[in-house]
Amino acid sequence: MSKLVSGLLSNLRNTMILSSIITLVVVGGYMHHAGGVDATFIQAVLRFVHLVFGIMWIGLLYYFNFVQLRKMPEIPAELKPAVSKYIAPEALFWFRWAALLTWVAGVLLAYNRGYLFDAFALGLTSQNPQHAFIGMGMWLATIMFFNVWVFIWPNQKIALGIVEADADAKAKAARTAMLFSRLNTFLSIPMLATMGMNQTIFG
Repeated sequence: MSKLVSGLLSNLRNTMILSSIITLVVVGGYMHHAGGVDATFIQAVLRFVHLVFGIMWIGLLYYFNFVQLRKMPEIPAELKPAVSKYIAPEALFWFRWAALLTWVAGVLLAYNRGYLFDAFALGLTSQNPQHAFIGMGMWLATIMFFNVWVFIWPNQKIALGIVEADADAKAKAARTAMLFSRLNTFLSIPMLATMGMNQTIFG
């Protein structure tokens, strides 16, 4: 691997700048193919944004549940502060903002495609099964998004010592955050089923 490539990939900022430039070229190609910025192109961009931040959100959710929470009891006591002071706060930053951007992009996409209200009504207003299925996924994602900002992040701030609290309060907050994170993991599978299968089944 050349020094230039190695230098680019050794720095996350440079990696993301280069990736973003290439992405803009790709998006520009789609815009040219679409003949400009129309409703379809906007939907494609919103779907792309929804997908990117959704992968980050769910990926970090799975990291917390399949890796960090499971392995923390095995980490020696003297090493645990490194996780709680440096790794967890950084991961939670990207986790909560990815959740927000995923939800916002999803809502905008549903609005742009004209089914936002019918989906949130679970198809009862349109008698359309597609709206019922995607609406189920949207409600599950909304509950998960709500859990991140109302339960997981506020309790993690206490558990990690970002907010001052005594040992009992930290332990209680840590358990509450864990339970809501586990709830989101539980909800994520049916949510992803609706998101992943809806376009293929209903075209």
